[in-house]
Amino acid sequence: MSHCLHFGACGGCAVDDRDSIDKFLFLASALSRAGFADAPVSPLVEIPLRTRRRVDLAAARSGAKISLGLHRARSHEIVDMTECILLDPRIVTLLSPLRVLLRSLESFRRTGSVIINWLDAGPDILFRMDADATGPDRTKLISFARAQGALRISIAKAASEPELVAMLAPPVITLSGVPVEPPPGAFLQASAHGESAIIKAVLDGLPRLAARARIIELYAGIGTLSFALAKHARVEAYEGAADAVAAHDLAIRRKNLAGRMSVFLRDLARRPLKLNEFLGAAAVVLDPPYAGAGPQMKNLAASGVVRVIYVSCNPEALAQDAALLHRAGYAVEKATPIDQFPYSGNLETVVVFVKN
Repeated sequence: MSHCLHFGACGGCAVDDRDSIDKFLFLASALSRAGFADAPVSPLVEIPLRTRRRVDLAAARSGAKISLGLHRARSHEIVDMTECILLDPRIVTLLSPLRVLLRSLESFRRTGSVIINWLDAGPDILFRMDADATGPDRTKLISFARAQGALRISIAKAASEPELVAMLAPPVITLSGVPVEPPPGAFLQASAHGESAIIKAVLDGLPRLAARARIIELYAGIGTLSFALAKHARVEAYEGAADAVAAHDLAIRRKNLAGRMSVFLRDLARRPLKLNEFLGAAAVVLDPPYAGAGPQMKNLAASGVVRVIYVSCNPEALAQDAALLHRAGYAVEKATPIDQFPYSGNLETVVVFVKN
């Protein structure tokens, strides 16, 4: 990793030796803190470098200088990125033309961000700027889309709803064989390799399922896990972001999957599922935000559902939530660490909990 010229400045990587962080131990320690000493942890699944398909880049203007990249560790300063050992090289290739474009945009005054999702056929780009987009801005964004093969370009002022500026081809990502049109800037698993490893670990954790078995999925997003699960049971999915639910539901209807799955808009922090809503579920699968499942976890632990499959990107949050399952009488059947975030302390994991 020492050959990356940004290492030591860019906050994206914490170490220059991938093997210097024992992520197997990270997961074992997190589960031990939750009360699961000697939990069965599988060998670490390593995701290849240069495969990350999603990035949220910070942008800043200082006079004629445009900075585009990631922040320094524990700092607001932006490290102007010219290379990255983690990103798909096709995204890295966009950095230079993006700087040229940003320099010309009237809607970019001092700070902004550029979110890039590389979908099936190319990049889907969301610009969040600090001023209103002008007519000339839109013309430049359309020209950029054509020149760079962008499927879709959207723009928003600060945290407002994105406005579609250009769509040259359908912005589609295929999830377990189902085409989905994600909203601009949608959350995706960081890499296709990581997504596959997570899905495999989740499916391996399912119990033997009856013909009409029902799986409850929490924090379902655009359906990354849902469409894989629907091949094995009926899926009842919940998600708090309205645009993700709309994309998820549209994909279900277009693929005629309404008899196998359904998705509901629900803020699980404000309205967690109640105990009676878990009745009859063969399993609960959840992929909560970085901070964990929050208020939902108490009801889930008390529900008595026989099997809980927890997908986590934060060992600390996992330890906190798993402690509730331990106190409720669950055991760890299997835990799979997935190194989807090399050179950092972040770790993707799939843990299968079963009720004793």
